Amino acid sequence: MKRNSVEEAEAQETPLITSSSSSSSSSSSSSFNNGIQWERGRLIGKGSFGSVLLASLKPHISKHTIFPPVMAVKSAEISISETLQKEKQNYDNLKGCTSLIQCFGEEITTDQNGHMIYNLLLEVAAGGTLAHHINNTGGKGLAENEVRSYTKSITKGLIHIHQKQYVHCDLKPANILLVPRNTTKGRRFVAKIADLGLARRTTKPSYSLGGTFSYMAPETLIDGVQESPSDIWALGCLVVEMLTGNRPWTAADKAGIVKQIKEDYGMPKIPEGLSAEASGFLKNCFVRFTAEMLLTVPFVAAAEEEQDQDFVRAPSFVTKRPRQFKRQRIIPFKAVQLIN
Repeated sequence: MKRNSVEEAEAQETPLITSSSSSSSSSSSSSFNNGIQWERGRLIGKGSFGSVLLASLKPHISKHTIFPPVMAVKSAEISISETLQKEKQNYDNLKGCTSLIQCFGEEITTDQNGHMIYNLLLEVAAGGTLAHHINNTGGKGLAENEVRSYTKSITKGLIHIHQKQYVHCDLKPANILLVPRNTTKGRRFVAKIADLGLARRTTKPSYSLGGTFSYMAPETLIDGVQESPSDIWALGCLVVEMLTGNRPWTAADKAGIVKQIKEDYGMPKIPEGLSAEASGFLKNCFVRFTAEMLLTVPFVAAAEEEQDQDFVRAPSFVTKRPRQFKRQRIIPFKAVQLIN
């Protein structure tokens, strides 16, 4: 089963959403001004939220600054920064887990036309996305030992998210970033969960869904239910893709995936040629073990622990906002937002 062109397009970043005003839409990320302590570098990605750029500390900044030397900065005009502001709130509520990308704060800047720009300052991932790493295998998938390590880190992140009574809602390879770490066995990449813009509390009612069809659980696609077991289903789909280079469903649209789910009795077919441990882990994901239970399953329990030697916990930091700026109230999504 080969990844089709629709799936390849979905794995890439979605186009940048620009402001409705003509003057705002003409401004690009290169016209954004720098922060108080940092300056922008090259563009490294775009999404429905805005642009992602590398940023480095200004030469004169003291070594005692709380910012790291290099960061990733998500930027968007204030008028379209609702998702980024929500993501910042989610990072604040979910801080304290090394299996999640670290957030260093937020800052308001301007562009060359004087428009206000919202910036979210994040840990940079030199290894890129897990989606790109999988695509680079040419459909062959990753080695099981590598998958074990990534899966263990992702599972730990889900334990933290679920214990905080949150659901990620869009777990997929494109939202897993690979961060280099110096370990006792040399330089390795650690998988970290990112993109918390669609994450939501399970304690609050939700009238909208977020995510990507190929990783949505049956109860989400069919009944509109999106809770912590839905993240576990997505994890199973993600592990299938890591192991095989392909997604569990050949269809890319909602109707086609629902049809395949019903034909396969609600569970994807476990790929042939996997180890018994890998097959067992996937079955446990699709019958909805909790994240805590999955951590004891042999497939991830046997994964080697990577000893972080250069990790510094990110402090909670918020740059003061200009007086004329007031936090934009986050309005619950009223429309179903499904990425396909």
